[in-house]
Amino acid sequence: MMENVSLSPIAVIRSPFREKFATPRQSGLTPSVNARIEFLPEYRSAEAVRGLDGFSHIWLLFVFHQHLDQGWNPTVRPPRLGGNRRVGVFASRSPFRPNPIGLSAVKLLKIASEAGALTLEIQGADLIDGTPIIDIKPYIPYADCIPDALGGFAAAEPQTALNIHFTDCAQGKLIDFSQHDPELETLIRETLSLDPRPAYRNQEKDQHSYGCRLDRYNIRWQVEGNQLIIIDIEID
Repeated sequence: MMENVSLSPIAVIRSPFREKFATPRQSGLTPSVNARIEFLPEYRSAEAVRGLDGFSHIWLLFVFHQHLDQGWNPTVRPPRLGGNRRVGVFASRSPFRPNPIGLSAVKLLKIASEAGALTLEIQGADLIDGTPIIDIKPYIPYADCIPDALGGFAAAEPQTALNIHFTDCAQGKLIDFSQHDPELETLIRETLSLDPRPAYRNQEKDQHSYGCRLDRYNIRWQVEGNQLIIIDIEID
């Protein structure tokens, strides 16, 4: 009989994604969006990341911390299948797993060790702000990239991105806020062009308006055809 295994976080991620809704469903889909990994005190050793700067990308192993008490099911409904077909949980990347562990490949921009802190600046993360990181490994191209791999039900190309349009009101606020947050427009465009609506919504004429939190901002928007219209931007 196997002994119980205990895992402890080594770091936490700071990202602009403050809630599950609108967080990218896979890593790399918002390639220009920055995030930061902050190591916990007992792991803030520059020696622990020595040599990591030679790699352009890294793997993050993390805990789906918002699903710890929600259990798991042997089958799930992946958004990629419209939310109306079931597959086995082990044929999916659903957060509702027997052990709620996730895996993401992200771009490593910078390693910083100063004033007693150790951080990694990254791009392309699909993790909610505050997600616990339990391990970090280098991405090794010759071993990790398999050109002839089969993708199952996820083999098709990513869905066509929605075109982003700002109302006059939202455009004016974007200009004001961008004076202090120059990456805000990129964050909004890359994140919302992925169409974060529930899978069943994008198959019908959707008259609903939606809201989500990105970084310090509350974004209101709606979809008309292949166009996502930003209605309003408010700061928390």
